[in-house]
Amino acid sequence: MNEIDIFKALANETRLHILKWLKEPEKHFPPQGIHIPEGEHFENCACVGAICDKAGISQSTVSSYLDMLQRANLLESKRFGKWTYYRRNEETIQQLAEFIGKEL
Repeated sequence: MNEIDIFKALANETRLHILKWLKEPEKHFPPQGIHIPEGEHFENCACVGAICDKAGISQSTVSSYLDMLQRANLLESKRFGKWTYYRRNEETIQQLAEFIGKEL
């Protein structure tokens, strides 16, 4: 876990909102996963388009934000055809919580 990358990623209000929304995507986005093939599994996720709609900003900006969150290992993604879905990386978030609790 690279704490500096994580804190840089979380320093932007919209990126922080995205991470919060993905904690409970069913509350913040329309039903997701219609493009995920039968038999594939990628739960608690949202597609880029839904995140763009919720954030009210361009797809290029959202894609940049998602990339930064993913490089900080806060998000995981999976592509199904032309659709990319994102979800939180709960393992990293738990490690971050432990780091904050012990070190800060």
